[in-house]
Amino acid sequence: MAKESATKRKYPWTTKVGDEKVTLRLMQPEDKDAMLEFARSLPEEDLLFLAIDITKEQAVDDWIRRLKEKILHTILVEKDGKLVGHGSLFHEEQVWTRHLGGMILLLSREVRGMGLGHLLAGELFAHANDIGLRKVMARMASSQKGAISVFQKLGFKMEALLADCVIDRNDRTHDLIMMSHDVTGFNV
Repeated sequence: MAKESATKRKYPWTTKVGDEKVTLRLMQPEDKDAMLEFARSLPEEDLLFLAIDITKEQAVDDWIRRLKEKILHTILVEKDGKLVGHGSLFHEEQVWTRHLGGMILLLSREVRGMGLGHLLAGELFAHANDIGLRKVMARMASSQKGAISVFQKLGFKMEALLADCVIDRNDRTHDLIMMSHDVTGFNV
């Protein structure tokens, strides 16, 4: 799909990824329970480095508030009517970083490796372009080798390594990796 067609996308829409049929749609306030169920179904190691604890009701309430304020844009992925992942794009509110966005991709293990991350990234980059962002950042712990690999395959480049800047759910610190990608350079 060309970036231009993704920009004009109407949600929800269904597509085939590999042998699986998935539906992509925008997150709505009424998705709170489905998001909590999805988050609580993830294995502990998938939750270890999340910036917010989406297994907690208050965190999902804050997420929904940010959606309503248009600070956050979340695309949900459903398979057989069940939430199996999401891609989120948030944009910076500070004046001097207003051209930056942040990307989060989180998929259940059952749908990883199918190309959904690339599909979601394409949709999020189209939205980033629509709202005038110039660069998208991704942050992760240096020990998250799988996540680093996914973002490298998407064309993200390492920008920084910050020592002991991440603390996991077990109160252990880890190095933080920051990667970036220019919005205009993303090819779906």
